[in-house]
Amino acid sequence: MSGSQGFRALCENPTGVFLDVSKLLITYADNILRNPNEEKYRSIRIGNPTFSTKLLPVKGAVECLFEMGFKEVVYLHAETHLLFPKSASVERLRQVRETIVAERDQRLGASKVASNPQSARVVPNPAPVPPSTPAGWVSAAAPPMPAPDSLPFTESSVSFLRTMQSNFQHVMIYESPELQQKALSCIPHELLKSRAKERLKQAKDVDPECSLGEEDMLVLDLLQWFKMDFFSWVDSLPCSRCGGRTQPSGSLPPSNDDLHWDAGRVENHYCQTCHLSTRFPRYNHPEKLLESRRGRCGEWANCFTLCCRALGLEARYIWDSTDHVWTEVFSNSQHRWLHCDPCENACDKPLLYEVGWGKKLSYILAFSKDQVMDVTWRYSCKHPEVLSRRTQIQEKWLLHTLNGLNTTRQQSLGPERKKELMQRLLVELVEFISPKTPKSGELGGRISGSLAWRAARGETGASDAKGDAEECVFIPSESEKQTKLFHICYNVAKDCYLRVSNGQETLSGWQRGAWRKENVFRKEEHDWQMVYLARTEGSSSGRISWKLDCAPAGMKIKTASVKAFSQTFHSGHVRWSLSSAQTTIEFPGDGELHSAASLSGGTELIVEAELTGGEGDVSSWQHAQLFRQSLKETETVLFELQVKMEQM
Repeated sequence: MSGSQGFRALCENPTGVFLDVSKLLITYADNILRNPNEEKYRSIRIGNPTFSTKLLPVKGAVECLFEMGFKEVVYLHAETHLLFPKSASVERLRQVRETIVAERDQRLGASKVASNPQSARVVPNPAPVPPSTPAGWVSAAAPPMPAPDSLPFTESSVSFLRTMQSNFQHVMIYESPELQQKALSCIPHELLKSRAKERLKQAKDVDPECSLGEEDMLVLDLLQWFKMDFFSWVDSLPCSRCGGRTQPSGSLPPSNDDLHWDAGRVENHYCQTCHLSTRFPRYNHPEKLLESRRGRCGEWANCFTLCCRALGLEARYIWDSTDHVWTEVFSNSQHRWLHCDPCENACDKPLLYEVGWGKKLSYILAFSKDQVMDVTWRYSCKHPEVLSRRTQIQEKWLLHTLNGLNTTRQQSLGPERKKELMQRLLVELVEFISPKTPKSGELGGRISGSLAWRAARGETGASDAKGDAEECVFIPSESEKQTKLFHICYNVAKDCYLRVSNGQETLSGWQRGAWRKENVFRKEEHDWQMVYLARTEGSSSGRISWKLDCAPAGMKIKTASVKAFSQTFHSGHVRWSLSSAQTTIEFPGDGELHSAASLSGGTELIVEAELTGGEGDVSSWQHAQLFRQSLKETETVLFELQVKMEQM
């Protein structure tokens, strides 16, 4: 125990601080040891003044609670708590307590001033800056931090400061009542609110204990509308004369109108056929983006954050130093900030970038009208690796700058708002201590942008790069076993599976429901507003299959029916097959439902599509396509599998 990370960090505090906080830690442990059946002693509210002001800011203190066995719990209807579960080891709790007691006794004996320890008032660190541990707790007992100008300045640190100041000033644009009203006029807000109410009703029908709010559902509907109906992604613009494809070819000088809308950079998209340049100004003013409605992640996050504010949602703009931006929205019902990426139509999937895209994160900052925060640790489950890459600026310099910007911005705030911001900060600091575990929706590569663009940025993810990525095998659930029916659909526009026979269960991402996939990706054509699955660029063939295994549930196949739609051009070819261990049959991808009685009696079923053929450079993805449909046809299903089962 003496070598545990939390205890070692706790011992690094000055003696006065250690004695104060160790007394609290011992009290928490003794309450549980003396009253093991009392629920009130097993839960610590983060907002409790004693906890938040005397224990939370001290390095190593919260880590020691975790080592005792406490777990972080975010209740949907209340504040965050630290909970000591009934399953936790009381013996482990006792060991941690005794180790702290031994160190405390030693310090008391050595100092001889236990009755009058030096007062050491500690205050919470306004920004999570981890000098040695992901928690990054800093106390006022530490030496005073030097001002930024007393630290060595480098070109990278000056650039970093300018970026921080620029973003912090830029987000104030979203607070313009006139601009919010203009954004609101572009949003079908009444329709979205109606959908949000219906979505919440459905959630509560499935789970009567659901404590989510209507605002949570509104965020989901806003994300979907923004991606599917409002904004479009630009890899390269079509030629303004012939409509053909163009190639990026350097930059063009900005016009006065471009500069008026903060587009200091203008891309030259050149047509080899017409020898004509099509200008693509990279507008940074959200008012102009309400009109142009196109761009890459910078334009998407910029405009989406404005739309959130126009709907009354508390939102902040998130800047990632490894070249991506997105939005966070505060959930009042969940008392926490939700990650929202409009480019990916992704909500509450913070590990998407590090785990799914394979990004090497270092600095991620959140900018709002009230404060700027270092939120890097929400987006990483590899804290030590991230710490090793945070070399662009000194941590003390970053902390001092964040504090200075926040002090200036919050001067005009009332005491209630300042208290609210502090409570949220405390919750975030606790969240940042423990690295998260990736969820299924955070494992896929990037979907926005062309494959070449994603590959150049190293954001295709492991599932796109390997043919042996994680395999999904569907096994009948207990409810499907009772109804003797397995029924699943895939919607390519929404990029999600709907397991109809298992209580309308959804699974996001085409990769997550596939058994095996080789040289396949999901293509969005924003010029034509179409979407489909196709072969990756340059590949001679591609395969994707889906598998059902009834044996673990003690069932076998009675009848099977499948519907699939594929489209080919020139010499492109798609071969569809449905097979069991004994039989393989082919069927057309014509969008009709086809039955396969010959598979009766088997326990496994595999649906496979093989894509081959085509002509020219674009053959791999243009001439053989699965499930091609409009991005606006969000209710259309072009892949469906129904299997009736019986007992083995």
